Amino acid sequence: MNTSYVMSSSPHMRSDETVTKIMRDVIIALVPAGVIGVYFFGPRALMHIIITVAACIASEWAYNKITKKGYNTIGDLSAVVTGILLAYNLPVAAPLWIGLVGGAFAIIVVKQFFGGLGQNFMNPALAARAFLFSWAVIMTTWTAPHTVLPIFATPATDAIATATPLVALKAGQIPDAGLFNLFIGNVGGCIGETSALCLLIGGAYLVIRKVISVRIPLAFILTVAVLTLIFARGNNNLEFMLSHILSGGLMLGAIFMATDYATSPVTKKGQIIFGIGCGLLTVFIRYFGSYPEGVSYSILLMNACVWLIDTHTKPKAFGEGAKK
Repeated sequence: MNTSYVMSSSPHMRSDETVTKIMRDVIIALVPAGVIGVYFFGPRALMHIIITVAACIASEWAYNKITKKGYNTIGDLSAVVTGILLAYNLPVAAPLWIGLVGGAFAIIVVKQFFGGLGQNFMNPALAARAFLFSWAVIMTTWTAPHTVLPIFATPATDAIATATPLVALKAGQIPDAGLFNLFIGNVGGCIGETSALCLLIGGAYLVIRKVISVRIPLAFILTVAVLTLIFARGNNNLEFMLSHILSGGLMLGAIFMATDYATSPVTKKGQIIFGIGCGLLTVFIRYFGSYPEGVSYSILLMNACVWLIDTHTKPKAFGEGAKK
């Protein structure tokens, strides 16, 4: 019996994973944080998510149309993930147009100008969030949970401003909300970042589905934990450290944005270095910066170092001799 074989060039590895399947898993993992965000901040939070996702999808479609690409990448769901992550980084009191501006910037400037999915060197949602701080007052006006703003409210007059737990931590105080409220998300903050519980559930789902590994999130969170425990401010070191872990965008950033395939190292050793670097920068900015949060900027700074990390942590090729 004659058997014919088709020879092709490497690589020969095959996988059933596709970009669409991976992005679908990420969307599923993000759902719990979105649900709790809408529960605590009301229907206006849902409107922000819808508008920002729609802006990202429309920007992706328009760019592909204008540049006359022979295909459209909307179906891979990456624009949807970017839209959700960006919306989760917005305060609920922000005007609704902020998601339109941020979504267009994330997709067109950060993603497509650099060649599209997989070729951008910064996380699009985080870069858009940094850009939106051009409107600093809007991006730092927080609303207390269960303060249900009308969908088309005027934030300047209808929002009830509150301080986030990070403001208290920066002053060396333990947040009044308590660890339980920090854990479930019953505090002021961005729409999708407040509930550590829901973000951990989503992260566990991604690990089980083998979409992400625990290396980057674990290195990131543990670095923040160790530094804030050693250099705690106040009388209760453990509570101070746990408050830092559960406050702000640490869980959202460590689990969902620092692990972005395109903007994180590919080597195992590099991923640990990347996570530690994010943790170091986060604590440094939280302690010494004028703004109480440092997660977004720490990840963006480390994104710019990924090529260097990968260069110095790549394994030797099989059979390669030692350097002279």
